[in-house]
Amino acid sequence: MTPSPLKRAARWAVALSLAATVLPAAASAATSAASETITGGSLAFINSTPAAVTFPGTTLNGTDQTATQTQALDISDARGTGAGWNVTATSTAFTNGAASLANGSTTVLTAPSVACDASVTCVTPTNSITYPYTLPAAATAPTATKLYNAATNTGTGAATVTPTWKLAVPATAAVGTYTSTWTFSLVSGP
Repeated sequence: MTPSPLKRAARWAVALSLAATVLPAAASAATSAASETITGGSLAFINSTPAAVTFPGTTLNGTDQTATQTQALDISDARGTGAGWNVTATSTAFTNGAASLANGSTTVLTAPSVACDASVTCVTPTNSITYPYTLPAAATAPTATKLYNAATNTGTGAATVTPTWKLAVPATAAVGTYTSTWTFSLVSGP
């Protein structure tokens, strides 16, 4: 006796249903390639020029005094080489037009603080400069010296280096507003 077409169809449906649950589905795999070209940027002070330093006013009182002020040096090393870098500095003497403060009156006593810029991944610089550091000064700015450096494979990304400057004001200083021109250079290599 031959089963009816309806029963045969039902049996096939059950058999296919069982096969679908017992046999694993065939997996499909494919490979693809991905690439990215990264190009080096530059080594630069962010905003192109370090901020001016304005020391707080000093009132003469018969004793030698000091004035202190911080300065943020925002540095970006986007070269992608890990070559390291250094900041050099020099200055003209502080003068009020008639009188000058002694050359060497501006110093950094301890290593500057450093931090990655906000929302930036960086490798903080490893600095090997010894302190205190004396800012070179004369009527005409003398040869610059290293203020701070980043060893090889450090100082990449964007970070702010903040020295605290100390200005010696002698008891014999003449009154007036003193100014000095400071020159900073950002140079490749520690």
